[in-house]
Amino acid sequence: MHFQHSTDIWRDFPGLVPGVMSVAGVTKDVRVDDRLAHYGEIAAKRLATASEGELPEIQAWRRAFSAMGLKPTQYRCASESLLRRFRKEGALPRLHPLIDLCNAVSLAYAVPVAVFDVSRISSYVEVRYAAGDETYVTFSGQTERPPAGEVVFADADAMAHARRWTNRQSGRSAVRDTTTDVLIVAEALHDTARADIEALTAGLAGEMRALWRATPAPVLLTASSPRFTF
Repeated sequence: MHFQHSTDIWRDFPGLVPGVMSVAGVTKDVRVDDRLAHYGEIAAKRLATASEGELPEIQAWRRAFSAMGLKPTQYRCASESLLRRFRKEGALPRLHPLIDLCNAVSLAYAVPVAVFDVSRISSYVEVRYAAGDETYVTFSGQTERPPAGEVVFADADAMAHARRWTNRQSGRSAVRDTTTDVLIVAEALHDTARADIEALTAGLAGEMRALWRATPAPVLLTASSPRFTF
């Protein structure tokens, strides 16, 4: 199984910095409360001096969404949506300890962090422009057809595991109580993206080792080395 971005994505977004890792042995019976509080404090301090839309990480994604022909205040990247909700409500809904942790890390770094149940993926995931024949399953179980040209996370069976790049993940490969093995992808486009993604993935890998005794080896992908095999 592997993960990669298409050559067209690298061509059109040369500032992209993706950090990727696979994690095996995930369970739902760990406590992450103190870690959520830690990352929440970091996010709260940032939001005390600037709105989420003013953060350079979010501004870079807004420019990318505009380049894709999307209105960035209508379709927001996942980290902006999380920050927006966190600013308004002071907390995020609790879903699963791994998702809760990754959402908290996403808040702290203002960077989208996607988590996929690999048992629900066929052969690979490629971030690419949709051909128009992909199927996307919502969290409520409805199916959608992303239009040709939309950026999707697609597998070998033409299932779209995310729409509009970092806007919305699919319910098909969402983490469940029975999930054990996952693929985690963090992506950034801002000026200090490389240093921030390195710090984010190293920190998240440390959390995986401490909480689940996992042994992830995070990798930063580039246009010249775009594939992560796991």
